[in-house]
Amino acid sequence: MTKKQGLAISIATGDSRSISKQIVDAIRIKVAKGELDSGAQLPSVRGLAMQLSINPNTVAKAYAELTAEGWLQARQGLGLYVAEARARLSTEERDHRLNEAVNRFVNEVVALGVSHDAALTRLDQALRHVMRRSA
Repeated sequence: MTKKQGLAISIATGDSRSISKQIVDAIRIKVAKGELDSGAQLPSVRGLAMQLSINPNTVAKAYAELTAEGWLQARQGLGLYVAEARARLSTEERDHRLNEAVNRFVNEVVALGVSHDAALTRLDQALRHVMRRSA
């Protein structure tokens, strides 16, 4: 039997990411870190929307993205559950998305005229901040 787990996430109003993207990122990190186990049930769209004081459509959008990517699995009439690891992105898809993210980052850094060392330092700081926050 699966266990319904609470979803302790928060939304930052000053964040440059959309609220939907913040939810997606928070759930991805929690799953990747093992804070949300495979098979764990997530709160309903309405439940999470009430918890975060946001529009249910925003939560639905985030859940739909996570389901399409294989992070979540919908069970008819039962709700959303964290998918088994094998149902998530393939190695090839992860590599493809990583390459796209790196290319976007590099293009932006070059356009801003940021030095190689400054870009690497900032990237390292950002990764450490996210890893610390999600730990």
